[in-house]
Amino acid sequence: MSLRRAEEQDSGKIHIPTDINWDMLDKSKFFILGAGLFSGVSFILYPVVVLKTRQQISSSNTQLSSFKTAGSIIRYEGFFKGFYRGFGTSLMGTIPARALYMTALEVTKSNVGPFVMKMGFSEGTAMASANAIAGLTAAMAAQLVWTPIDVVSQRLMVQGSGGSSGINKNPAFQYSGGIDAFRKIVKSDGIRGLYRGFGMSTVTYAPSNAIWWASYSISQRVMWGGYSCYLAKKENGTSSCNGGCISPSAKTVMAVQGLSAAMAGGFSALVTMPLDTIKTRLQVLDGCGNGSGSSAQPTIRHTVRNLVKEGGWSACYRGLGPRWVSSSFSATTMITTYELLKRLSAKNYETM
Repeated sequence: MSLRRAEEQDSGKIHIPTDINWDMLDKSKFFILGAGLFSGVSFILYPVVVLKTRQQISSSNTQLSSFKTAGSIIRYEGFFKGFYRGFGTSLMGTIPARALYMTALEVTKSNVGPFVMKMGFSEGTAMASANAIAGLTAAMAAQLVWTPIDVVSQRLMVQGSGGSSGINKNPAFQYSGGIDAFRKIVKSDGIRGLYRGFGMSTVTYAPSNAIWWASYSISQRVMWGGYSCYLAKKENGTSSCNGGCISPSAKTVMAVQGLSAAMAGGFSALVTMPLDTIKTRLQVLDGCGNGSGSSAQPTIRHTVRNLVKEGGWSACYRGLGPRWVSSSFSATTMITTYELLKRLSAKNYETM
């Protein structure tokens, strides 16, 4: 999401770079550059995702800390083999899923925002609403591609050895790679197996994205308002926001974007963490690996019951630390990368 021109209030004014909407983008450049930029971001964040997933599927009553879990992975599997297991498979699916996500996001945002404003709502309300609906729509569309990749990559992530606790050691669920995992899952459960947890994934990511984009929009407006008052007070020696027009530097714009994204990401992770834990267990664990003694696919009810039995309701927050860090850092990295991508892909970038 790009920062847009702030509302001109009676007090102060902040001139922020104009929003680059869907019609202003060179689509070919947008998708090609996006694939490269976000592949790099995914590579950086992948180890934290692996760590979060390992903690979520652990059936141990004594939950290891993030540092101990990371140490165990490195000790028994090595850094790259342990933390980048399944990365190739994940990346292959992330590129088309991300393209679908960005398209749905921008198209929805470009249409919903003006429509809400025509209904008489303020710019702030219209922006928050447009971003929430766009995030919801984009997440639901992307899950069509993301869920099968999520299932396969997470199965590969949790294939530990030796001291990695809570990993299913059944030979039928050991894979030599993404293609082998895909083949075995389809052979065992059919195409339905690739969409295990699809409903839960949608319930997890759709609200999470809606919350994130709405929170991000609100955080930005609050921060820009505070920044305007800070500069006015610094220049005029008063606490009022009266003053002339302010043109923040590119570094300031990026700082506000990044901090707003981090705040929104952390809040979203905290709210949706239990749903993410349940979703991960549904996608990764089979009946024989979740304590039921049965080979039947686990249900949401059975998964929740097992979690509570293992560690109380707090078990639903296993992996919160890595997920909170991942969500905050990912949000900051993603939004600054996305903003850069949109500016590089703008048709009239030279004149902006």
